[in-house]
Amino acid sequence: MKKVIIALTLFVSLATTRARAQTTEIFKRGELSKTDNHTGDVWLRELNHADTTIDCAIATATFAPGAKLDWHIHPAGQILMITEGTGYYQEKGKAIQIVHKGDVLKCTPGVAHWHGASPNSTFTYIAASTNSAKNKTVWLQRVTDEEYKSVKN
Repeated sequence: MKKVIIALTLFVSLATTRARAQTTEIFKRGELSKTDNHTGDVWLRELNHADTTIDCAIATATFAPGAKLDWHIHPAGQILMITEGTGYYQEKGKAIQIVHKGDVLKCTPGVAHWHGASPNSTFTYIAASTNSAKNKTVWLQRVTDEEYKSVKN
C-alpha cells in the first residue's frame, strides 16, 4: 500500500509540474499601454528593437478580455504569432476571423485591420515587424461596437 501511495504522490506531483509549465508565460507581461489607440487594457513589451544589424522589431502584447486595437495599417506588414487565448482579427471589408493559440497571422502590408481579445478570453501574441524605416503604424478610427460584435461563430 505504501508503494501505491508513493507512486500516486509522484504522479500527482509530475502532473502538477506539467500543468504549471504549460500555463507559465514565455515572456513576462509588459507595461500597461497608456496610448490612445485601443480600448480596454493592453500590456506591451518590446523584445527586440530593430537596428542596422537586424531590422526586425519584436514585441509581445497581452489583451484583457474584450480589449482591442483601433483600425490600423502596417505599411510593410507584420506577423502575429498567437501564444495564448482566443482573439479576433479583421481586415477592412472582410469577416472577422477567430484566432487561437498556435495560429500565425500575416498582416498584409498597407491593409487596414484590427485585432484584439474575444469577450471572454485574454489574448497574447508575439508581433514581428520588419523594414522599420517604412513600417511606422498608421492609426485609424476606433473599432465600433457593431464591428466588434459582428463575429460569426
